[in-house]
Parts: sequence; C-alpha cells; structure tokens
Amino acid sequence: MRIALFAAAAAALTLTACSQQTEENAAATADAAGATAASAAEDTAVNAEAAADNAAAATSEAAANVDAAADTAARKTDAAVDAAAKTE
Repeated sequence: MRIALFAAAAAALTLTACSQQTEENAAATADAAGATAASAAEDTAVNAEAAADNAAAATSEAAANVDAAADTAARKTDAAVDAAAKTE
C-alpha cells in the first residue's frame, strides 16, 4: 500500500512539476518507491524461505515422533502378546 502511495505521489509531482527542483524531487520519490518495492520483495523472499525451512524441520520432527510412537506401540504389543502367552 505504501508503495502505491509513493508511486501516486511521484506521478502527481511529475505531472505538476513547474520547476527543476520539483522534477528532481519527483524523480527522487520515484527512485525511493522503487527501492522500497525491491527491498520489500527481497524481505518477502527471505521470509518465505525461512518459513519453508521451519515447516520442513517441523515436518521432519513430526515424522520422527510418529516413528518413535510406532516403535513404542510395537514394543508394548509384543510385551502384551508375551504376557498373554505366559498366562496360558
């Protein structure tokens, strides 16, 4: 939203420029808006990559937890079968 505001301000300044200083200010505003957009895009990319890394780590941890739970269930099932066999 801020980028659109800068772009609109730059366009308005360009259209109403009546002095060299005003034109230079309009150009500087446009340059700043472009730099802001580029910075925001880079920040978004970095944040998206970090989020993907975090999601992958969480998925890996969840898979390890499921594997451990399955191993525990298998051991308990085997113990229950052994206990039942001893009572026969």
